[in-house]
Amino acid sequence: MAGLCLAACAAVAVHLCLLLSPSAAVRWLSDPAPESNAAAVHDSYRTAYHFQPANNWQNDPNGPMYYKGVYHFFYQHNPYRATWGNGNLSWGHSVSVDLINWSALDNAMDPDSSFDINGCWSGSATFLADGTPVFLYTGIDANNNQVQNVAFPKNASDPLLREWVKPSYNPVIPLPEDVVHDNFRDPSTAWIGRDGLWRVAVSAGFYDGTGSTLVYRSKDFRQWERNAEPLYSSGDAGMVECPDLFPVAGPGDHNGLDYTPSNGAAASYVLKQSVMVTLSDYYVLGRYDDAADTFSPVGADNDCRTWHRFDYGHVYASKSFYDTGKNRRVLWSWANESDPEPDYIARGWAGVQTVPRRIWLSDDGKQLLQWPIEEIETLRKTRVGLLGAEMNAGGMNEIIGVTGTQADVEVVFEVPSLEGAENLEPNQLLDPQRLCGEKGASVLGGANGPIVLASGDLQEHTSVFFRVFRHDGKYKVLMCTDLRRSTTRADVYKPPYGGFVDIDIEKERSISLRTLVDHSVVESYGGGGRTVITARAYPEHVATANSRLFMFNNGTSAVKVSKLDAWELAPAKVNLPGDGLITAASSMHLREAY
Repeated sequence: MAGLCLAACAAVAVHLCLLLSPSAAVRWLSDPAPESNAAAVHDSYRTAYHFQPANNWQNDPNGPMYYKGVYHFFYQHNPYRATWGNGNLSWGHSVSVDLINWSALDNAMDPDSSFDINGCWSGSATFLADGTPVFLYTGIDANNNQVQNVAFPKNASDPLLREWVKPSYNPVIPLPEDVVHDNFRDPSTAWIGRDGLWRVAVSAGFYDGTGSTLVYRSKDFRQWERNAEPLYSSGDAGMVECPDLFPVAGPGDHNGLDYTPSNGAAASYVLKQSVMVTLSDYYVLGRYDDAADTFSPVGADNDCRTWHRFDYGHVYASKSFYDTGKNRRVLWSWANESDPEPDYIARGWAGVQTVPRRIWLSDDGKQLLQWPIEEIETLRKTRVGLLGAEMNAGGMNEIIGVTGTQADVEVVFEVPSLEGAENLEPNQLLDPQRLCGEKGASVLGGANGPIVLASGDLQEHTSVFFRVFRHDGKYKVLMCTDLRRSTTRADVYKPPYGGFVDIDIEKERSISLRTLVDHSVVESYGGGGRTVITARAYPEHVATANSRLFMFNNGTSAVKVSKLDAWELAPAKVNLPGDGLITAASSMHLREAY
């Protein structure tokens, strides 16, 4: 269907002019623009297709699942104001049939019992043997201790899971004596071992500063016993939280795997940790021993700050789930605000979730790849396409015909020559973010990529770009998102972000980039999803003028753009009142039943 759509678009396309460009060989194609949809009204920074509640605060994703034909998303939520407050949080709840359009339900859980009276904190969802979902979550009890609790649906036949019951026998895992009272949290999705016992991983901080992930076993999901050895333990990174352990299929296999005893120690596993001191998520591939309940990283040490990053930008507390509907593993992540608290209090909301991402093992088996779920493409409308182009050194081309605040841009750059690659010092390998600051988009020497959320005079813009360096007889590709000119406001956090892309540029001679723009969110996927950077931007011009899109080449030689497709994206229906999605979800379940 996608090929037919592109062919039809090309048949009726009209040529658009190029602005600010010395590259006369470039032409662009644009589909006719549909009528504007004025029904979706957002403030300047509120997103159009990223998940966020109608108002107030959200943070960690919790317990995502697919149940009876319906996707469920739960999240840390302050239903009263747009701040974290004192942490007395609820579990917000929304449902969807496509992971893009969402309807809000009442909170799944509120802090109303002695074992969670000071907050229903993060946790996960697990399916029991009979298919019934169950929550394991952290409660902040009346003594401000962190304890682990369970909750069950009041009516498991309800596909919307509108009501949840917390048994009076909670907590099921009390605070251990050797763990700091406020450092024991975030139970993972539970799994069954070959011995028939359930396991769950829980983050724990010890009095000596060691951060650990403990494993507990149970035969009935009520009585839990701690394993002698932790799943993970290190004194280097300090407290780690929001653990995620899951199996992955073989290299290049896009399908996901669920937790099953048959996977056991034979499958490769991913262990992910969120590190408080860096506010970043790290993961490593390794082997899980399902008899000893221990994990051994492959090719990495135990300091998780040296592992792979899920995202080199502004995200935290990621959580994956196995989507049985499409046999894939999907990753959610929280992107907090970067402007001052009084500003988002005035807006009445704070925090977004990144676009759900499909994750799988790369062809070489060395890392995970990430890509926006295919459903995001249903929002594509106006398209601008490239016939063929070579961008001269110093060239800048405007992409006309696509709204710059809601866009999906895919581009492939060819790298015919590596002679101009700069030398990279060994110490520069250790801090790609700093390197992006030193070698920003305005520094001559090979930077090329899109400029997004740009004002007409370019006084405000966010640059996403690549640079190629020479190191130790080989080449390294650096990917950056530079926010330093994203806004003229001085009170906003606007750093450069950066990460290296693990590709053989000498062999491939090309590199791809996909960037999703959504008002105050910029998500970029480099090298087919090998490196991902999410950023929050707050340009002032969007209050009175449209943002614009450009392509630039700040190198010393021409760069060929072998492919460029840019789409304007329609707004999704995200937690809007009276949108009919709840009725659609219920009817879908009824159809599946017959």
